[in-house]
Amino acid sequence: MENLHDKRKVYEKSQLIESEIKQNPIEQFRDWFLDANESPEVSEANAMAVSTVEEDGCPRTRMVLLKAYTHEGFIFYTNYNSRKGKAIENNHKACLHFFWPNLERQIIIKADLEKVAENLSDGYFHSRPKGSQLGALVSPQSQPIPNREFLEKKLKDLENEYENVEVPRPEHWGGYLAKPYEIEFWQGRPNRLHDRIIYTLEGLDWKISRLAP
Repeated sequence: MENLHDKRKVYEKSQLIESEIKQNPIEQFRDWFLDANESPEVSEANAMAVSTVEEDGCPRTRMVLLKAYTHEGFIFYTNYNSRKGKAIENNHKACLHFFWPNLERQIIIKADLEKVAENLSDGYFHSRPKGSQLGALVSPQSQPIPNREFLEKKLKDLENEYENVEVPRPEHWGGYLAKPYEIEFWQGRPNRLHDRIIYTLEGLDWKISRLAP
């Protein structure tokens, strides 16, 4: 067994103080996201973990890319027939997690998920590179396949089929809007006395509290 007891880091880059935060968590998210997106040390600021609960009651987490955020919430796109899509169909709640280690920050978001309007899914799908569009047609996401060649052959066939034709968005592919009801902002601090500020939706208003680290 490898002993990891001495692997630790001192967090001291910033602070999270009530007098300096926004009253609306989406505005606070925007500020932190812009910091991450502009940081040369962060390669994909919009990479986030999405955790859903499957039929056996066990959470399952995977990385996806945030594609938009509004005053309503956070939007990402996927195959509705995938494991995450089926889990969301059975349980509309999910947890989103952003971690920017170089900024010593993380954000944890509990949300209710719903499908976005079809025109939004259409618009994003047709903005993607053609290879990504074809990939959505090629992959029976989360289903067993015989080998890698199965995908490559199917992709080649579709490249020929849609060489000079617009690729249609599959009905089983589109976006989800994650509407938050709890958002926690975590800022690393020295001596493990980290700053944790949590916003909780109560009716139409956000309540702000500090949590012990």
